[in-house]
Parts: sequence; C-alpha cells; structure tokens
Amino acid sequence: MCAYVVVAEDDKKQAELVRRYLEREGHDVVVVHDGRAALEQVRHRPPDLLVLDVMMPKVDGLDVCRILRTESDLPVLMLTARSTEDDLLLGLDLGADDYMTKPFSPRELMARIRSLLRRSARTVAAAPAPDPVLTVGALRVDPGRHEVWAHGRRIECTPGEFRLLEVLAERPGQVFTRAQILEQLHGFDRYITSRTVDVHVMNLRKKIEPHPRRARTLVTVYGVGYKLADGEAAGAGTGAGAGEGGARGDGGGSGGAEGGFRVA
Repeated sequence: MCAYVVVAEDDKKQAELVRRYLEREGHDVVVVHDGRAALEQVRHRPPDLLVLDVMMPKVDGLDVCRILRTESDLPVLMLTARSTEDDLLLGLDLGADDYMTKPFSPRELMARIRSLLRRSARTVAAAPAPDPVLTVGALRVDPGRHEVWAHGRRIECTPGEFRLLEVLAERPGQVFTRAQILEQLHGFDRYITSRTVDVHVMNLRKKIEPHPRRARTLVTVYGVGYKLADGEAAGAGTGAGAGEGGARGDGGGSGGAEGGFRVA
C-alpha cells in the first residue's frame, strides 16, 4: 500500500532516517521541521498519515494534534523522548492513534505505520454504507457523521473516546472488560495499557454525564468492566462509586494496568 505521509520532526537526522524507511516501502513523503509547518502542510494537502514529533519549535506536537483533531480524523503516530505512562496517555487523550518513544526501532516504526494505514484503509472502504445512529438513553452516537450528542448537546470527542462510545453503544447493556475495549481501540498492541480505558471513561463522563461522579449512562460493573445503560436503569448493580475514578475494570484498579510500554 503506497501512501502519502507527512513527517514532522525537528531532528533532521531522525527525520531523514524515517523518510528513507518510508520511501523504501514506496510511500510519498514530505518532511517538515516545526509544528507550524506541519499544520500548513496537512491543510494544504491532507496526508494518509502524520508522523508527529512532540518536542518541536513554534508549535509543539501536542498542540498540533489538538488542533488537527478539531479539523479531521487524520491518522497520527506520535514520536517523543518522554517515556512516562502519563505522557503516553496525554498523547492518546489528545487524539493520537499510536505513540512511540525515542530511541525507537525503525523496523517497529514501519510495522506500526503499516498497521495504521491498513486500519485507515479499512475504515475508508467501509464508508459507503452509512451507519445507523446509535441511541442509548439521552446519548446519541452517529458513526456516519462522527458526532456524539448527550442531553441535546453536541459533545466533542477524541477518536479514542468516540470509538469507545461506539463499541459500547452497539451493544447497550452488555458489559465489556477493559481488555475487550482495548482490543477494539488499538488491536493487540501490547504497548497500550488498560489505564488508557480508564482515562477515556473519566473524560467521557465529564462530557456526557450531568453528574460525572454519579454516572448513569457510562457505568462501571465492578470486577468486570464498563457498559452503556439507559439513564433510567443505569444504577442497578453498579453502586454509587460508579462515577469518575471508581472503575476497577476487569479484575483490578487502575494501578493494575499492564505497566507502561517498551522503549525499542
């Protein structure tokens, strides 16, 4: 699969290395060295994928990702020297589709790029058939328009948050473990932790629940995981702690996450 890829990386040697590997696989590549140039290039000619460094001059990668997520669903793979779990979660929360820390293996980078391009191609291929609007209580998830409405208000969601709601809304009332949700969000990527789900849930509750600490729609089923429930019946079996920060997921609290990710 040949694609058009923009690489935004201020380290010119690093950028050249990524460019060579991409061109070796037949991709069309444009390299820029600061965040402002990345935004201009993406807007001028939308790519199939953006490889985005976090630490860049003028506009950093996190702000680039935040801005682009208000404009498009462009696949974004972030590169960064920051290696804590909080940094990873922040990147994903802002809408990155994948995240790698430096130093990284070029072969692993290419494998992740191939995975993102395949996933994006499948989404495009499935686009002609409009998806039905999914309604659960006061929540409406519109996959075709990529919109979420709660209590009559349109809600802005990151791609990860939207996909989580879509998965749950397709089977209202069914309980999903964090492992099952992660599989839907990121496939079998062993570098993404179950803590990611907790972060998405916490942020979504702030957006869709009138009282996030007393969640009635996106609820926790203790010892199992999460489900979407009609607000009238949501309280059953979840307890008052089903709100923000109360998730214990599938057999453990957020401290039981799989423990960060590997630096290649």
